[in-house]
Amino acid sequence: MSVDSPLIHAQNLVKRYGDFVAVNGIDLSVHRGEAFGFLGANGAGKSTTMRMIGCVSEPSAGDLTVLGMDTVKQGAEIRARLGVVPQEDTLDTELTLFENLVIYARYFGIKYKVAKARARELLEFVQLADRADKLVDELSGGMKRRLTIARALVNEPDVVMLDEPTTGLDPQARHLVWERLFQLKQRGITIILTTHYMDEAEQLCDRLVIMDAGRIASEGSPRELIERHVTREVVELRFNGLHTDDLAEISAKLDGIDGQVDPLPDRILLYSDHAETALAEVRARGLEPSSVLERRATLEDVFLRLTGRRLIE
Repeated sequence: MSVDSPLIHAQNLVKRYGDFVAVNGIDLSVHRGEAFGFLGANGAGKSTTMRMIGCVSEPSAGDLTVLGMDTVKQGAEIRARLGVVPQEDTLDTELTLFENLVIYARYFGIKYKVAKARARELLEFVQLADRADKLVDELSGGMKRRLTIARALVNEPDVVMLDEPTTGLDPQARHLVWERLFQLKQRGITIILTTHYMDEAEQLCDRLVIMDAGRIASEGSPRELIERHVTREVVELRFNGLHTDDLAEISAKLDGIDGQVDPLPDRILLYSDHAETALAEVRARGLEPSSVLERRATLEDVFLRLTGRRLIE
């Protein structure tokens, strides 16, 4: 395949389970060395798309190529060049960290001597070398996640796929995983990940898609998505002692203000490119919030604007 060709290319990709359409005609391209993210709520279709890219689930319709190969006809060749970090850890808890990596390397036909050297190198990379002879059961959740990432790298993959890589981790463990992924990106490894965490997507992704109900709602870099769908700044207004009906009345008084007004049950969000000017206009209309928070717009604002605030289970 050409150096400029997309490493992953999907056109009108569909996945059905009976009458349910999990992925509904999406198009996407991922380029070599890119960190590409799928952002979406549960059931949005992101993990299903990842399973098709990983050649463990065949598309119901459409075209999908990975590394220049057809995922249906050449699945085994593609899988041999992928590193996969599943959502749930699947480590062998009765083996040591070192043994987990060496045995996994042998599945790829890697010679034992090479597998041992690679295992030591990868344990250093994920900062677990001092625990090489410990059993997996003795590890914290963050350590297990780092070991799973190390295991995904034993075959020196062209693409590393991570499904919700930091779910359930404390902030320190999350940031250490982010550091390791950023180093992989610096090495030129292509990274594909799904995540619920907006800050994770902003930190790691060069480009991402926001999925909703099996479709791509929008695509671009984190900054492009923010500029396209919301304003630069957000003002959060709280009014103590007021009920939902009162907030609706206040929102009506803000009608026509310079910005977009989004009333919530506990506060009002005012989207504006000039937060101070917008806040001055709020007060000019005789409204005095009990608390005010001015912040920059984030991917979470974009996500909620595109997918709504309904709870999806």
